[in-house]
Amino acid sequence: MRHPSTPTARRTVLALFGATLAATPFLRPPHATASVRAVGLDDPAKKEIAMQLVSSAENSSLDWKAQYPYIEDIGDGRGYTAGIIGFCSGTGDMLDLVELYTDRVPGNVLAKYLPALRRVDGSDSHDGLDPGFPGDWRRAARDAGFRRAQDDERDRVYFGPAVRQGKADGLRALGQFAYYDAVVMHGDGSDPLSFRSIRRRALRTANPPAWGGDEVTYLDAFLDARVWAMKQEEAHSDTSRVDTAQRVFLRKRNLDLDPPLDWKVYGDRYHIG
Repeated sequence: MRHPSTPTARRTVLALFGATLAATPFLRPPHATASVRAVGLDDPAKKEIAMQLVSSAENSSLDWKAQYPYIEDIGDGRGYTAGIIGFCSGTGDMLDLVELYTDRVPGNVLAKYLPALRRVDGSDSHDGLDPGFPGDWRRAARDAGFRRAQDDERDRVYFGPAVRQGKADGLRALGQFAYYDAVVMHGDGSDPLSFRSIRRRALRTANPPAWGGDEVTYLDAFLDARVWAMKQEEAHSDTSRVDTAQRVFLRKRNLDLDPPLDWKVYGDRYHIG
């Protein structure tokens, strides 16, 4: 079962974060650089590690590719949650995904649900989706085109912007991952618990490397702010994905997120060799 950690502001992410993050003035440090010298999280090997780390928290499994057909209503008020990043019928990103898939593959098995997805957006309703939508989602996941669409939306809305902001802040792979994991859970925008607000809270006490700050000190501040945000919501109150995972890597000064990696989430142990 997927843990209830889908974002609280997915529509804002789609409207603002994916399209304008790099251009948003307060998110750009005054001495930001386009990249950092070390290998970034967008390196294929590092990205695979990132996907496994998130999957350990979201799916209790390192096999993130097994999640394309996943779908259920986890009772968090966001309708159906599905796929590799927890696309939700109630928050807009599932609608955008199915629209993208339909643009690429007209007449696909999910296309007929687009009117219903537009109606239920912003609610937890299944109106027009039941009973066939879950089964058709799983059928669509057999199509490589639908799997590519999930990958592309994940990268466009969550992974790409988070990594770009991490690099602009002068962070290496671990810091870029900390940003990505925060965006996956919290979304972004004006929500006081969003990624943008978490980052702003961290900046009150520490500067990132691009501002002349120490990377470890800044990441400690960011993770402190992340934990604070998680504890404001019951569904996110288990902070082990930070405390016994990201914080463990930080304590070991593994800023490049190099394997071997050992961590725990929700009490379960994981290893990447």
